[in-house]
Amino acid sequence: MARERQNGTGGTELGTFLRARRVKVTPEEAGLPTGPGLRRTPGLRREELATLAGVSVDYYVRLERGKEHNPSPSVVDALAQALRLHPAEHEHLRELVACAAGSTPVEPVTPTRTVPPGTVLLLESLRPFPAYVISRTMDILACNASGLRLFPGMEDWPETKRNVVRYVFLHPAAQTLFDDWDEQIRAVVGRMRALAGIEPEAPDLVELVDELLKKSPEFASLWDGYDLRWHTHGSKTFHHPEVGDLTPGYQSMQLEGSPGHRFVAYYAEPGTPDHDKLVLLDMSGADQTIERTAEG
Repeated sequence: MARERQNGTGGTELGTFLRARRVKVTPEEAGLPTGPGLRRTPGLRREELATLAGVSVDYYVRLERGKEHNPSPSVVDALAQALRLHPAEHEHLRELVACAAGSTPVEPVTPTRTVPPGTVLLLESLRPFPAYVISRTMDILACNASGLRLFPGMEDWPETKRNVVRYVFLHPAAQTLFDDWDEQIRAVVGRMRALAGIEPEAPDLVELVDELLKKSPEFASLWDGYDLRWHTHGSKTFHHPEVGDLTPGYQSMQLEGSPGHRFVAYYAEPGTPDHDKLVLLDMSGADQTIERTAEG
């Protein structure tokens, strides 16, 4: 990524992750005395984290500098506990260790915008509920009418530019659309950061991240923070300019047999105001045929 090249921190992605998470944990959170005076280091010092994880300071420094690549599972778990990692972050730490040790070679994924006809049919069958298929970098590859109109203004962008991450950071409607915009941007950056840890030179990822690092200070700040928290289901509140406020449920799931594509659908109980608003949203886009990128 452009930001990582500019930082010149050296070492491995494992070290980058450990440093980023270490500065997020305060001594108070870790149960350590703060002592008198100001601390020069934000978060935990290396020696403090090493003590909490039960390893030597020298060993931990080698981990951060990329000179040690194969910590044992017990050390990984101890680091995760000391760093107060969320389960997704803990799993990412395991993946980084496996990659650094070479025990899990990463096969480059060939991106594709092709969505099988059966999946497209499923999208249409879910109307009036918004639904779409996104790539691993969150390009919208296919969607039904309300799936596209859920993001006001997205239809004005060329199909190849319709991307959820780009939308939440760069579209002027995004900050007022999402009731929890701060949480939304953290979630989408978290997914991109996790992918970058495993495939840092993936062309589809590099192009998008470099664009957002240049155009969005918020993205750049969150990228450096290396926070990997997101949700796969729940509910989400929108302040939609066409249908008003609504809080549908949603479910996100991996599409097996695809190169990292996910199927996302929103729903509401029939007879509820949220359901009525989803119907209106679908009707407002009824004159549009289902969006689908060309194969290839």
